[in-house]
Amino acid sequence: QLVVTLFTATLMHRLAPHCSFARWLLCNGSLFRYKHPTEEELRALAGKPRPRGRKDRWANGLSDGKPLSVPRDAPFQLETCPLTALDALVLRFFLEYQWFVDFALYSGGVFLFTEAYYYVLGPTKEVNIAVFWCLLTVVFSFKVFLTVTQLYFSAKEGGERSVCLTFAFIFLLLAMLVQVVREETLELGLEPGLASMTQNLEPILKKQGWDWALPVAKLTIRVGLAVVGSMLGAFLTFPGLRLAQTHRDALTLSEDRPLLQLLLHTSFLSPLCILWLWTKPVARDFLHQAPMGVETYSLLSDEAFDSLRLWVLVALCLLRLAVTRPHLQAYLCLAKARVEQLRKEAGRIEACEIQQRVVRVYCYVTVVSLQYLTPLILTLHCTLLLKTLGGYSWGLGQAPSALMSTPSSANAVSVGPGEDEAQQTAAQLAGALGGLLAPLFLRSVLAYLIWWTAVCQLLSSLFGLYFHQHLAGS
Repeated sequence: QLVVTLFTATLMHRLAPHCSFARWLLCNGSLFRYKHPTEEELRALAGKPRPRGRKDRWANGLSDGKPLSVPRDAPFQLETCPLTALDALVLRFFLEYQWFVDFALYSGGVFLFTEAYYYVLGPTKEVNIAVFWCLLTVVFSFKVFLTVTQLYFSAKEGGERSVCLTFAFIFLLLAMLVQVVREETLELGLEPGLASMTQNLEPILKKQGWDWALPVAKLTIRVGLAVVGSMLGAFLTFPGLRLAQTHRDALTLSEDRPLLQLLLHTSFLSPLCILWLWTKPVARDFLHQAPMGVETYSLLSDEAFDSLRLWVLVALCLLRLAVTRPHLQAYLCLAKARVEQLRKEAGRIEACEIQQRVVRVYCYVTVVSLQYLTPLILTLHCTLLLKTLGGYSWGLGQAPSALMSTPSSANAVSVGPGEDEAQQTAAQLAGALGGLLAPLFLRSVLAYLIWWTAVCQLLSSLFGLYFHQHLAGS
């Protein structure tokens, strides 16, 4: 399996320069460029007549070296042209964007191949290499978040740094409040996961006389989840604000396409659907005890509902991926909107400043692409990890009994009498790690990451809608 998987990944890597999925998402959009006017047009916009001789040129001030300024309400023209891969190569973060998106695509391909391999042959003692690929994708997602967020912290002017810190503090409080919600309302599985981890680690810690470490470990995990939630909130603040802006602009551009507008609205509200999936009275209890008149009927079993939740998560991620290009095209159209806004202002402006306003939109398109795709990739691969590590099944039937047999990690790791101290320590560490990474515990952590990412996206995008509709124009 390892050889075939590496061969598949190598083949994808060889084909990447010719059929890169990342380039397909970003390129072939309508790019606005500043049309350089002729000398006569510049004089006409500046309100200066054509000089007749050398004395007239010096009198009109054309040789004093000052930058040419034109009225803000002058009829500027923008040219449109397709955005090609050659244009995007000079952009900052383009190579990082292309590498990250293509790696996420290869990771999904490895996962599909591995799922087919396990379905056909059903091995029991082989390591699932798709877990390693998905874990790497999750780690790279956090790295991309950190790289993009550093841009806002490195800016000397503007309040981006203050906005990130403010939202990080707000999401830290919300993350701590979420952890005290009862499992009957929000079924993230944190309590069963921590109980399973404690049950597996208790025999090992008792042998070492470290009974005091169990409460400390539980508190450390809860604090760690709150800190990770705060970081995700800070990372997803500006992507949510940008998503709200591109969503409004994409709806404006697709006024004559009702089907596309329906897809855009569904994609924008997809985080709300993810929140409903883990709200037990709304989702599981409603399907498990559906009211049909006087009696109640069970439409889906617990195992079938878990499988259906995985399918819904994958479908929502693919839907958001399908409407990527309308969002990016809506962002590129900001150049035209900025020029139209400029015409409503009074006074004069330098010609080079107009070019900077237009070009700045084009230079930032790769960052916007990363802000849009990284939360999607993180949610999708956390869903794939939840299926594999959580012991779920894709079929709407009985899930594999991976969680039924939970032997103690202390009994599973046996240490022979002839082994030295290093081998005994390694065996004890392996047992402790196996007790910590119990399936129930992994279920709770991955479900928390998926659910919390949806919370951050929903809150930041809703705040972005309010900001762009009521605060940006004031």
